[in-house]
Amino acid sequence: MKTKKKWLTPILATSILMGFTYTADAHVSVQPKESTTNAYEKYTMRVPVEKDINTTKVELKVPKGVSLVSVMPIPDWGYELKKDKDGQVSSVIWTAKKAGIKANEFMEFAFIGANPSKPGEVSWNALQTYKDGSVVKWTGAPDSDEPASVTTINKGDAEAGHNKANAQSEAKTTEAKAETSTNDSSNWLPITLSAVALLLALISLFRKKG
Repeated sequence: MKTKKKWLTPILATSILMGFTYTADAHVSVQPKESTTNAYEKYTMRVPVEKDINTTKVELKVPKGVSLVSVMPIPDWGYELKKDKDGQVSSVIWTAKKAGIKANEFMEFAFIGANPSKPGEVSWNALQTYKDGSVVKWTGAPDSDEPASVTTINKGDAEAGHNKANAQSEAKTTEAKAETSTNDSSNWLPITLSAVALLLALISLFRKKG
């Protein structure tokens, strides 16, 4: 009996873990889960189909502080950009031109966003529309049945960028100095050659007189 329990425990644990993984993967998610301030990040929204009918439309709300830069086109899908009163993109709506995403399938929608200047968390609220008109709102808390995907924005390495800028500046300064030095040497060369020629001419003249 004890031996059977020993075998059942890891099997049960694995089953629970697999079930949790499946549930987590079934959610609409945005990757990466971590990025840095002021970065131009390529984000990818993964949209799985939980029902037995096709997904035909997906809307993603752009979080406050994130600026949409560009959207990667997808065959058989169109997209629309909604803007707020300030002209900033507030959401992206992808609509299927044909069948959409079928049951037991998923699709990925990629875009580039400019991250906020301050560290923190940004939530990606998404609306998934099925062929029958039903909508799943992925806008809940992390522990809810329909959570919004979250990306943590960490503070970027400003010192590294500063050092890079300094290195580039120093390289340009060194290059400029080298060019100036080369030009100075080039300017002195004709004068030196003329002086040598004059000296040789004088020596030749004195030899003839002698």
